[in-house]
Amino acid sequence: MDLAVKNIYELRAEIIRLEKLKQLQEMDLKQRLKSPSSIFSALMSLFPKSGEKPNSSNIFNQDILGLLSRVILPFTLNKTLFKSSGLIVKTLVGLLSQKASGYISEDNVVGIWDKAKGMFGKILSNIGKKDAEPEKPLHHQSAVL
Repeated sequence: MDLAVKNIYELRAEIIRLEKLKQLQEMDLKQRLKSPSSIFSALMSLFPKSGEKPNSSNIFNQDILGLLSRVILPFTLNKTLFKSSGLIVKTLVGLLSQKASGYISEDNVVGIWDKAKGMFGKILSNIGKKDAEPEKPLHHQSAVL
């Protein structure tokens, strides 16, 4: 809000008003962040829940898994696959893995896990069926020698 200050008295009155507004806001923040649970909920409100879609690619619009992958993915790649690489390669790996971590979310990981679990379950059920079935006799006639 821009007020046109015409003289020194209006300036002093505006300064006093802003100082009182600042004090009120400080008291409100202290009241909101009085307990550890309120501090935790304020921090968790920075990160969206897994069902929500972020409206921009800001770092705070990722879920916890996406934020962890921003750190773990480049570190792991540089310590394992690109261990003896130079600075330029490690920097490129870090930049590309930072970009790739934007696509990692709880929904994606849970979906891949469910698909793998389903495939593994089908394989185990097929193996169990083969073990349970008795061998069928052959229907062709054998030649007598």
